[in-house]
Amino acid sequence: MMKLYNTLTRKIEDFVPLDPPRVGMYACGPTVYHFATIANFRTYITSDILLRTLKANGYEVNYVVNITDVGHLTGDNLGDADIGEDKIEKAAKKEGKTVWDIANFYTNAFLKDFEKLNLIKPNVMPKATDHIKEQIELVKKLEGGGFTYKITDGIYFDTVAFEKKTGKKYGELSTMDEIKEGARVEQNPEKKNPRDFALWK
Repeated sequence: MMKLYNTLTRKIEDFVPLDPPRVGMYACGPTVYHFATIANFRTYITSDILLRTLKANGYEVNYVVNITDVGHLTGDNLGDADIGEDKIEKAAKKEGKTVWDIANFYTNAFLKDFEKLNLIKPNVMPKATDHIKEQIELVKKLEGGGFTYKITDGIYFDTVAFEKKTGKKYGELSTMDEIKEGARVEQNPEKKNPRDFALWK
């Protein structure tokens, strides 16, 4: 029996798949505006170790790594991912290329590096731009559930509404005991709560 650390309970527990022997596994993929760094690849190396361990234990793993080719704003470097310019658009201006050229070039560079590190290729690598319709549908679903609100620059996830409706603490999976409201460097005064984040802009 495999044992894994459960971030939610903060305990080492028996690994029990929802639908054995099938296991779904997701790793947050790159934003393709520049070359991936060693620090970026740490995620995929540790994910690869887990993937190989699952496979060695007889599990059928559906491994997904996304490609963010739109919508990642520069403000995350300042502590607020809801502000700034799209990173790929900024790179395109800097290099005198189209956003598609930038995204394709750095996606291919990422895949080449992935292969050079002898990492097992994911079963699926969906691009954000190929799933805009699904993203809109998800935002509408959250709107219907009362988890969002609109302000001047977009639709935001309401973390307080989430806590009230679900009885769960926002950021529960985080290793932080609490998400401090003053953590963000530059705050949008229209936001109901500094912890709220943009779903659509």
